[in-house]
Formats: sequence, structure tokens, C-alpha cells
Amino acid sequence: MATENKNMGVDELATPHEHNDQDHGPQTPDLPQGWMYRQRRIFGLNVPWYASPRVQLVMVAFVCFMCPGMFNALGGMGGGGRTDATLADNMNTALYATFAVFGIFGGTFVNRLGVKWTLAFGGTGYCIYAISLLVSLYADVEGFNIFAGVFLGICAGLLWTAQGTIMISYPSEDKKGTYFAWFWGIFNMGAVIGSLIPLGQNINITTNATVSPGTYIGFIVLMAIGAVLALCLCNANDIVRPDGTRVILMKNPSWQSELMGLWETLRFEPFVILLFPMFFSSNWFYVYQQNGMNSAHFDTRTKALNNLLYYLAQIGAAAIWGILLDVQSVKRSLRAKVTWAVLFVLTMAIWGGGYAYEKTYTRATVGAADFQSTDWTSHGYVGPMFLYIFYGFYDAAWQASIYWFMGALSNSGRRSANYVGFYKGIQSVGAAIVNNLDARKLSYEKEFISNWVLLSASLIVAAPVIFLKIRDHVDVEDDLAGTDETLADVLPAEHPEKVGA
Repeated sequence: MATENKNMGVDELATPHEHNDQDHGPQTPDLPQGWMYRQRRIFGLNVPWYASPRVQLVMVAFVCFMCPGMFNALGGMGGGGRTDATLADNMNTALYATFAVFGIFGGTFVNRLGVKWTLAFGGTGYCIYAISLLVSLYADVEGFNIFAGVFLGICAGLLWTAQGTIMISYPSEDKKGTYFAWFWGIFNMGAVIGSLIPLGQNINITTNATVSPGTYIGFIVLMAIGAVLALCLCNANDIVRPDGTRVILMKNPSWQSELMGLWETLRFEPFVILLFPMFFSSNWFYVYQQNGMNSAHFDTRTKALNNLLYYLAQIGAAAIWGILLDVQSVKRSLRAKVTWAVLFVLTMAIWGGGYAYEKTYTRATVGAADFQSTDWTSHGYVGPMFLYIFYGFYDAAWQASIYWFMGALSNSGRRSANYVGFYKGIQSVGAAIVNNLDARKLSYEKEFISNWVLLSASLIVAAPVIFLKIRDHVDVEDDLAGTDETLADVLPAEHPEKVGA
């Protein structure tokens, strides 16, 4: 029974300097029996066991590569690939309104059902969404389109909560930034490849036109593959870290215990509420960037190129940000403060440059009969191209920082699921509001200013939790608060001297 208890709830207990930070190598933990824990050599390299954090993170990254990665590529074209963004705005308003509810309660579903089934179900919504856009090319199916948005809201809320739980609770404390970089890079390669599909199919279209049916079919096939791939994941209770520890989980979660866990999460660290404005603004800027800039001002092939560059910039930013967030020569509390300061400077610099560009056009000017869409061969294209690249860089930096801040507050899988649930739910409230405003044809200037103000203000509100509550290490006793685990249950065998400490 002692072994069973340990396998149900072991979390990271060693201090950072005690970790073996490699998922493979000559020193490995005592692993359970079974195929999930066998190590192999491929092309002369030691490959980590299947149920290791690294392998599972790569797998969930490929699920997101296929599903939300392709969705981002489609959305990045502006209007879901259509010239008029109204239908996509209405679908996305329904999507994010539903996402807000299921995002907030997503941690409850993840803890109750497990990450594998939650991710697999979540992936199906992306296929339905793309199918509805394809059908809308041939018939007026607005009811189906809105249903697809609502259904994707449910699915995305569950998928992203499961993904975030894996990303911030599976790695050890000194690898959370690096794991984000791996995930964000692979995930955004989906959007990069997804951007190449419309770019290749519309390479000769120098007008602003709806993308071809073949583009939608390509997205649908890839999204379906991603949903099936999620079934190959392990659940959190099977994961063994390189130091032999596991993830803290509630032993026998019920729906009632998990709903109570939402309250326990806020009681454990009430200052997390100060991060909520950052959560709220984290998807707000997509509507202006994709609809108010890319879709409004550029022709079809240039929109696809801008989209490609945007997500390539995200990959580069994730690599830089993830590595710098894990610099062990600098205390984690100091890294948090520096991250906040750099984000504030980037907000002022990049969005300041964006305002200078936004003032050059309005909804009226781009909707005029004599308006000429900008092509990549047009004079003056280079400036807005680099602005769009910097927008992509900023997006990855903002998301990476939020995930890292949440991961610095706890190592518990259960608590992390609830943090991510709050993040995705509140993020989606903001996205639902701004999509509705865009559908109502809010001026581009007001959309832009709302972004700059929200991002700047949310950093100021978040400063107390970042400066005062992020510590260099989270003790296991703190992470056990609110679960039915005891210290004796979760300590690995190699640390028996800590029992009763």
C-alpha cells in the first residue's frame, strides 16, 4: 500500500540543486515496471522513458501543433480566412464566451477525467469549427457556425487547461521556462506550417480574397490527427520525473472536491487575483492585430506571409524567453522582477511604434472602393512587416511570462490546473468582449488604444504579486495544503529522513 500511495501523489521535493535536470543520461531514477518506463537508444542517443515529463510535453505540443496551431494560422489570416470578418467575429464571440466558463472550471475536469481524455475531447472542437467555415462557403449556415463556436469554446477550455497543467506542473522548478520554450516552439510550428498552406495556395492572388476550400480541408485533416494523437498521452499519475518524484494529485477526486479546490487555490495564494488583469488582456490584442491590421490592410498572399513571420517570431521569442527565465545563476525572485521590467519596456516600445502605424488608416479608408491592399512588393511594406514581427515576439513573451509566474507560485498538478483554468477562463472573457466590439465595427484607433492601456495597466496591477510573492522555492508542505496527501505519502524513498519534518 505504501508503494501505491507514493505512486498516486509524489511531487517534486528536492531543492533545485538536488535535481538531475536531464531526462536521460547515466543517472536515472528507480522506475516502475512496464513499457512506459523503458529507456531506449535511438541513433546512439538515450531516449527518455515514455512517461517522462519531456516526452509527454513534446507530445502535447504536437497535439497543440495540429489543433490550436492550425486554428491560429486560420485566424491569423483575419476573419477566419474570409474577406468579411463579421461571421468569424460572431463565431469567436460565442467561442470565447463559452471558453470563459469552461476555462475557469477546466481544472475541475482535468483533475477528474485526466489530461489524456480531456485533451482528446478538446481537439475535436477545432475540426468542427473549420468544417463549419468550409460549409459556409457554399451555404448560409449561420446556426451551424455559431454552434461550432460554442462547441469549440467548450473543447478549447478543456484542452488548454490540460495543456497548461502539463507545462507548469510536470517540470522541476529550474526547468519551467525551458519547458515553455519547447512547447511554444513546437506549438507555433503548427501555425507556421498552417500559414504556408494558404501562402502556397494563394501565392498569385494579389487582391483581398477569401482563401480556397482546399485550405480549409487541409486544416480539417490536420486538426483531426491532433485529436487522435492526444489519446496516446499518459495521465499525470503515471509521470516520473528525472529525480524520481511525481506530481501531487488528489487521490480520489470527486466533482465536489474539485469545485472546492477552486476556492482552496485562491485561499492558498489570494494575491494571484492581481494577475487576473494580465490574464484578461492576454488574448485581447489578437483581434486588432489579425483583423484590424493584417486582414484590413494587406492582400491575401501578404496576409499569409505576415502570419508566417508572426509565428516564426513567436518561436524565436519563446526560445529566448524560456532560456532566460531559467538562468540559475540569478535567484528566481530577482528573475521575476527583471521579467516584469522588460515586459513594461517592450509594451511601451512596441505598442508605441504600433500607434504611429495605426494612425495612417481607418475603417473608412480601407473600406473605400479605391483602396489598394498592400502587397509585399508595395513601397513601404517593410515597416509594417517588422511591426507585425514584433507583435508576434511580444505575444510569446507575454504568454511565457504568465505561465512562468503561475508555475513559480506552485508545483502541484492539482493547484496548477486551477491556476491555468482561471487564466484561460479570464483570458476568454476578454477575447469574447473584444470580438463582439470588432463585430460592432469599433474604430481601429479605439481597438488599438484599448490594447495599449490594458497591457500597461495590467502590468502595474500585477507588480505586487510578482515583486512580493514569487519565492526562490516552494516548499512541498505548502503544495500539499488542500489535498488529502500527507508528507509521508509523497516523499520519495531516497528522502526518508524528511518524514515528520
